[in-house]
Amino acid sequence: MTPLAKLLEAALFASAIPVPAEALRVMAAHAEDGENTLESALEELRDHYENDGHGVELVEVAGGWQILTRPEYTEAIERAQLAARPQRLSAAALETLAIIAYRQPIGRAEIEEIRGVGAGAILKSLLERGLIDVTGRGEGLGRPLLYGTTPSFLEQFALRHLEELPRSDELAIALRAPRQAMPAVAAAPTRGNGEAPPRAD
Repeated sequence: MTPLAKLLEAALFASAIPVPAEALRVMAAHAEDGENTLESALEELRDHYENDGHGVELVEVAGGWQILTRPEYTEAIERAQLAARPQRLSAAALETLAIIAYRQPIGRAEIEEIRGVGAGAILKSLLERGLIDVTGRGEGLGRPLLYGTTPSFLEQFALRHLEELPRSDELAIALRAPRQAMPAVAAAPTRGNGEAPPRAD
């Protein structure tokens, strides 16, 4: 591998979270490898993991880059208890999170109107997990808080950006399909530090 690809590999391996492209670009600018661009070095690193039989891969996620275990090995790693298993999200929490992801910015009253039940405790839990954050205030009475998803949401659900969320019509079709007809969901990859994203029950 070129010196720049090796440098990026070391930086990505050392980080427990996705490294933004801007940070990698700064690192590349100071590297003594003027012939290579950041893009070509990332492509070289991705090809290295893809073609040389490695158990990890280079993934673009949450606006950055991260080295993750391949999905096909995640379950075995979790069974061996080598990866920290995060607390699962309840169905109610996943439903609330989906509403926020698709409707953001959105206030508590609108979330509760859609779900038909109170959302205070679930919003508090999602805030504590760092999956959502307050993004502003609404114009209505009392200027209610508005919620949106965070970079941690993208990271933990292996999304590069919100545009990768399933379209609402695709999601509706998937939710209507009988359980046995639904395709099996691949295990979420573990991070470079051995942690796995949260899973739904």
